[in-house]
Amino acid sequence: MFDTFRSSSKLIRSFTGHTDTVWTIDYSIFDDRQFICSGSFDQTIRVWDVDNNKQIQSFNGHQTVANCVKFSSYHHHHHQNVICSASNDITIRFWDFKRNKKIQIFNKHTGSVNGIEFSPFNVGRYLCSGSDDNTIRLWDVKTSKSLHIFNGHENG
Repeated sequence: MFDTFRSSSKLIRSFTGHTDTVWTIDYSIFDDRQFICSGSFDQTIRVWDVDNNKQIQSFNGHQTVANCVKFSSYHHHHHQNVICSASNDITIRFWDFKRNKKIQIFNKHTGSVNGIEFSPFNVGRYLCSGSDDNTIRLWDVKTSKSLHIFNGHENG
């Protein structure tokens, strides 16, 4: 089965723009259009319009590598085009890629933020983040508050 898939697969699109390793990507559909967001060692977050094969936005707010990017399901439900990024600079940032602006920063971690995930319930209102500070935090995206810190990990 895998050999059949591999032999019939082909490159559909290629996007260029980052100047260093792309570390993370995510995919979503807004208003029947396909988008990819990407984060890189070049410290930028970029948004790509898949259907038109072009970059539509670039954000330069992180001080170091972007470890994780996700389209915000919470904001999508509220008809906003927002991505969220986590970085070694110990921040989580929210970017409105339609209006080209930063809209929120979560900065309670004390180590690199390595991963983020929106809740599959409550239309993505809650965000979990994992960090090198050996914690997982639960955030309320609507209020921008850290709701709980899960301790117990011995490593990031």
